[in-house]
Amino acid sequence: MVRIVKNLARKEKATAQQRQAASQGKPTNPFLPYEEALFVGHLSPTHLCLLNKFNVVDHHLLVVTRAYESQDDWLTQADFTALASTLKEIDGLGFYNGGRIAGASQHHKHLQVVPFPFYGNEATVPIAVLIPASGSTNAQGVERLPLPFHHGIVDLDLDWDQTATAIAPILWAHYQRLAAHIGIDLKANQPDRPYNLLVTRQWMLAVPRSREDYQGIPVNALGYAGSLLVKTAAGLEHLQKIGPLNLLAAVGYPC
Repeated sequence: MVRIVKNLARKEKATAQQRQAASQGKPTNPFLPYEEALFVGHLSPTHLCLLNKFNVVDHHLLVVTRAYESQDDWLTQADFTALASTLKEIDGLGFYNGGRIAGASQHHKHLQVVPFPFYGNEATVPIAVLIPASGSTNAQGVERLPLPFHHGIVDLDLDWDQTATAIAPILWAHYQRLAAHIGIDLKANQPDRPYNLLVTRQWMLAVPRSREDYQGIPVNALGYAGSLLVKTAAGLEHLQKIGPLNLLAAVGYPC
C-alpha cells in the first residue's frame, strides 16, 4: 500500500527546523512540554499517550516517556508496559523507529500506534499475508518470512486479557531475542545499529536498517508493515520504478 501524504512534507520541514536549531545549540523537544490539545491520556507512571501532530492515518497515537529518554536507547520493560496498555485497548500496530536512520524524527523516546483497520476493511497490515507462509524457524524460535531483506519475526501467542504488567516482560524478552537475531549487541549501552520494530497482538517483527532513505524516498517502520509514504504523485511514479521490495531491501540489509 502506497499513499501520497501531504503531512509528510510538513513533517520533514518541521524536523529540518528542529535539527537546525539543535546544531545551533538550541535543542527542541515537542514532548517537553507537550501541547495540551494533543493529550489523550495517562498510560503509566512513566508514559503518556498523545495524538501525533503529523499523523499519517486517523487516530495515530504516540506512546511517550514522561521524562526525557533518547530514541537511541534500548526499549525497556516500562516501554512495553505502556505499549501493552495501548494495544489492550486498541487492536492495531505498534511500532518503533530505533534511531534517525530507522526513520525517527524526534530524539525523545516514543513508540507509535495506529489502529486497525489499517487499510480498507482489513484488520491487519499488508505484510501479514506472508506470515502464514513462513516456515524457516531457528533454534530460538525466530522465523523468517519470504522477503529480500534481513529480519526476524516471532509469534507472540499471548493472552491479551492479562494485565499490561503481565504482558510487558514477555514482549520485552521477545524484543531482546529479535534484537540479538538481527545483529544488535545486547551488552552495548545502546543498540549498536538502527532498527525498526513492529508489534501487533499476534506477532513482533524486527528489521535492521542501513540507511534513512533511498533515492529520496524515506522509510520508517510503517514501510516494513507494507505501507509506504510519498509526498507527491511524482514520488509515487518513482517508487513504482524502483519497486517497493527493492526499496525496503535498499534501506535495510538485502539477503
